[in-house]
Amino acid sequence: MKAFMDADFMLQNETARHLFHDYAETLPIIDYHCHISPQEIYEDRRYNNLAEIWLGGRNPDGSYFGDHYKWRVMRSNGVAENKITGDADAFEKFLEFAKALEMAIGNPMYHWSNLELKKYFGINEALCEENAREIWDKTSELLQKDPELSVRGIIRKSNVSYVGTTDDPIDTLEWHEKLAKEDLGFMVCPSYRPDKAINISKAGFADYIGKLAKCTGKDSLNSTQEVCDALNERLDYFKARGCRASDHGIDYVMFREGTDAQADAAFNKAMRGEPVSREEAEIYQTKLLLSLARKYHKENIVMEIHYSCTRNVNERMFEKEGPDTGFDMIAKSSCGDELAKFFSALDKTGELPKTIVFSLDHNDFNQIATCLGAFQSDEVPGKMQLGAAWWFLDTRDGMEEQMRALGNLGLLGNFVGMLTDSRSFLSYTRHDYFRRIACNLIGKWVEDGEYPNNEKSLRKIVEGISYHNAKRYFGI
Repeated sequence: MKAFMDADFMLQNETARHLFHDYAETLPIIDYHCHISPQEIYEDRRYNNLAEIWLGGRNPDGSYFGDHYKWRVMRSNGVAENKITGDADAFEKFLEFAKALEMAIGNPMYHWSNLELKKYFGINEALCEENAREIWDKTSELLQKDPELSVRGIIRKSNVSYVGTTDDPIDTLEWHEKLAKEDLGFMVCPSYRPDKAINISKAGFADYIGKLAKCTGKDSLNSTQEVCDALNERLDYFKARGCRASDHGIDYVMFREGTDAQADAAFNKAMRGEPVSREEAEIYQTKLLLSLARKYHKENIVMEIHYSCTRNVNERMFEKEGPDTGFDMIAKSSCGDELAKFFSALDKTGELPKTIVFSLDHNDFNQIATCLGAFQSDEVPGKMQLGAAWWFLDTRDGMEEQMRALGNLGLLGNFVGMLTDSRSFLSYTRHDYFRRIACNLIGKWVEDGEYPNNEKSLRKIVEGISYHNAKRYFGI
């Protein structure tokens, strides 16, 4: 029987162990998509205990910070909400998480949490109810005193070279500007997320457009084109502060051509607070997405598209807790044709940007991979990327299925690899987890005689997926 989470954790053959330990393990991390706070990096925040850094709490505006992956584990163990996102004692919350984690056999959360304890705190014993107090006391002392466990210390200890945060177009980016003046040993750059300007049918749209107008020095925005111009202006502002990527978290990919007058009619209805039909909304959304994509191509900004998620499905809990608190699910989206039409419209004019497409439905992998294969070019190897297994697919099975789909239908060797997509500074162990899984998969192919044991080629592939491809792709 193998020891739990030893040095060869998840590396099930000799080739895998060689590839991971000799090539992947020590490479820097490019975390090109995450949700951590640039303000906390600038202020070099220290957390008092694991409840704060793992389970979070409320921000001054009433919203939450924390890891909703962990909250879902706790809810599945019957934990009262007061001990998850409420005002219960910090250790009491941690103890409830420890009890739930012990039940999480087969869940990647079990691996992630224990990898974090091992890497950052030197704890080799798996967390459970019986040792929760001992681990709490040890980690609390280290978090408060160890210079390597401030926010900046954690990033450096994790060997991170680049952090791509997620930022709204109206953000001042003041914390990024302050960070850029310091010698951190790593880069922190904003990523552009204009969802609120695109989500014409969602609550708060008119108020947001008003804020976007003021951000660009105008009293109001009165047409779709004026919204496009404002977003492009803000993208220039972001690029001047190091932006290399955008992100679009949309329910599905839409492509509905229409006239400027039709787009404006939908926009004006939404600004008056009137309901907008799906067809009307899609004309407006298509015009914005095409405009943004053209700007991304011009400015060499990567376009990331995340879809196939239905958010806030528990209406009662959404009303009580708000968004991003763990009440979302995988959606079934049949938008492959629209994705292809969107790319084709941009390709016709030579304005298709580098693009990474993520779906939360694993059934989309093959369709997306074949679509992307129709739009590759000589601008950069792997210009059109099938994104890493995302969110609910961020598991060993999900990662392997995504890499198999890319291997079957594209070039796995040009894959830009993993991202944390996390709100926790300890989540960089997910890159270690991914690299182990990737090396194990590749090692199995080699040992099964499906790929030659060619040292030079294997090193190029493993080091590329782990680090170099993303470095080249994002221009870091």
